[in-house]
Amino acid sequence: MTETRERAAADSGRTRLVKGPGMLLVWLYGVMSVGAVSRSIYQVSTEFDRAPLAYALSAVAAVVYVFITYTLVRGGEAARRAALVCCAAELAGVLIVGTWTLVEPSAFPDATVWSDFGYGYVFIPVLLPLTGIWWLRRSRTATA
Repeated sequence: MTETRERAAADSGRTRLVKGPGMLLVWLYGVMSVGAVSRSIYQVSTEFDRAPLAYALSAVAAVVYVFITYTLVRGGEAARRAALVCCAAELAGVLIVGTWTLVEPSAFPDATVWSDFGYGYVFIPVLLPLTGIWWLRRSRTATA
C-alpha cells in the first residue's frame, strides 16, 4: 500500500513529505489539530464572552495546524512551500502570543494553545514549527 502511494506520488511529480521524520511531524500536527480544533470549538461555542481574544487565537492555531497537516500529507513542491510559510507564521504566532501572555497576562483571562510558548502543551507549539521548518527545508534540498 505504501509503495503504491509512493509510486503514485512519483508519477504525479509530487515530492513525498511523509517519510522518515516527516511521518512523525504529520502525526504530531494531526494530534495538535484534533486537540486545538476540539478545544476551540468548545470554547468558542460555550465560553467565548469570557476570553474572546484567547479563544479566537486558539481557533486560529487550530486552522494553522489543520492546514499544515493537510499540506504535509498532500506533498509536492507547492504544498511544501505553503507548509513552510505556515510553519514560519505559526512560529511567529507562538513567539508573539507567548511573549504577550508573559508581559500582559491580564489580556488573557484564559490560556491559548500558544500561551507561555505552549507551556500547557509541553512546549510542543514552539518546537513543532521549528522542527517543521527544518524538515521542510531538508526535504527541499534532498529532492533538488
